[in-house]
Amino acid sequence: MAPQYDDTKAPKHVDALPRPINPQSDDETSSVGKGDILGAEHVDLVLNAKMHLVNNAIDEIGFTGYHWKLFVLNGFGYAVDSLLLLVQGNIASYAAKEFQPSFPKGLTIAVYVGMLVGALFWGLSADVIGRKFAFNFSLMISSVFAIVAGASPSWTVLGLFICLSAFGSGGNLVLDTAVFLEYLPSQSQWMITALAAWWGVGQLVAGLFSWAFLPNFSCATAATCTRANNMGWRYVWFADGALVLVMSLARIFVIKLRETPKFLIGEGKDAEVIDTLQFIANKYNRPCSLTLEQLEACGDSQAATSASHANFKFSPVEIFVHCRGLFTTRRMGLSTSLIWFSWLLIGLAYPLYNVFLPTYLATRGAEFGEQSQSVYWRNYAIANLCSIPSPILAGYMCRSKLFWGRRGTMIIGALVTMAFFFAYTQVRNNAQNLAFTCCISFCLNIYYATLYAYTPEVLPSAHRGTGNGIAIALNRVMGIISAVVATYANTSTPVPIYICAALYIVMALISAAFPFEPMGKRSS
Repeated sequence: MAPQYDDTKAPKHVDALPRPINPQSDDETSSVGKGDILGAEHVDLVLNAKMHLVNNAIDEIGFTGYHWKLFVLNGFGYAVDSLLLLVQGNIASYAAKEFQPSFPKGLTIAVYVGMLVGALFWGLSADVIGRKFAFNFSLMISSVFAIVAGASPSWTVLGLFICLSAFGSGGNLVLDTAVFLEYLPSQSQWMITALAAWWGVGQLVAGLFSWAFLPNFSCATAATCTRANNMGWRYVWFADGALVLVMSLARIFVIKLRETPKFLIGEGKDAEVIDTLQFIANKYNRPCSLTLEQLEACGDSQAATSASHANFKFSPVEIFVHCRGLFTTRRMGLSTSLIWFSWLLIGLAYPLYNVFLPTYLATRGAEFGEQSQSVYWRNYAIANLCSIPSPILAGYMCRSKLFWGRRGTMIIGALVTMAFFFAYTQVRNNAQNLAFTCCISFCLNIYYATLYAYTPEVLPSAHRGTGNGIAIALNRVMGIISAVVATYANTSTPVPIYICAALYIVMALISAAFPFEPMGKRSS
């Protein structure tokens, strides 16, 4: 429902506060006047009032070319995250032939540790120093270490460079949704879900580079393996790193990102908010009637800022303040807890299926008949291609009453994925194997893409980076655990598939229990 304001508790200049507008429908195509998702939580009346005005202004400006640029450039972060995650899995066995390590799953742990630390570092810092810095430099960090990884002289050094590269990409993923969301008009919020199509693009690139280099430039056995005859996995890293470098440069030169208006509101920088919104409106010839006087009339900006930060920003207390802000009300606390639990579950299910899929499929070779390396990686690329359209479908589903909005889309995506997981255990030939792999790749990303979008949508702007960062960090923790499990368990059996299927049933139930539904409302 639309936010209600209690005049007995209102700040000064209460007459200037936005009054409740007619309750909005659940029509995602309407814009100005819709209620804010957290508007009824009474967290901070001054901040709520200002956020409501900023949302109206963003809706008034509408969707512009600036947003299309953000869709592409933020999508690069999605692509790089999935690209690096899959590349280390693809090249691990080839690098292991050359280095013969004692712990073959070390690269998987390295990439997840990097992503874990990156998610926490960039997520927490985004609520302290802003979104702009991470947007501009995290991919640059990732690209440099990805290129250097290709020149690694040992297994340990390779793991170190993969970890450092993942530190950039893992942290960047936290900001992709936040930056895009905090500029989007409400009628276009569904595009946060569609943004995950870039995740599939990264998977496809990982498959194509692996197909191009690994079959043709790799040694046959560990006994005959040297650097000279095993350059394939190094070429994969050089190519991936160069591509990420191009993406990082595009972020700096294609769009000169300004700090997001909603972050600036939480900082009490009302004048910069007006300047940013007017810049976009003037550049694309759109109306923007919001004035500095209207924002200042809502109340003291300093009071709103003090509620979002500790007395000294760069202190451990600052982290506590942002974490506490995610549990301000009972419904917000329940929402945050369920979101974090969902990320834990998918953090176990996704690696068991996707990261270890090459191992599982390779062990089925005796049943299916031996395939050439070229055919194997061709099929791998085809399966990854199928993950691109599903987030776009999910975007349309999550804005429709027919599919019950975001929560309904996640329920459907989880249950359909579960069904294909169970069916996958009955695969008996190559054609079935490829078909079911493509179906799972498609269906899995319906749930994953919607969860990625839902998480920042229902978090308060002042603490969005922290909440999103912790969610993704929990996901990475489970990735590390799954790598340890895979080391000591037999991943050639269907057991991981059954576990994944069961986890998706639980995720569907949690989705039904989420207390907030963003469809027809606006993020705070």
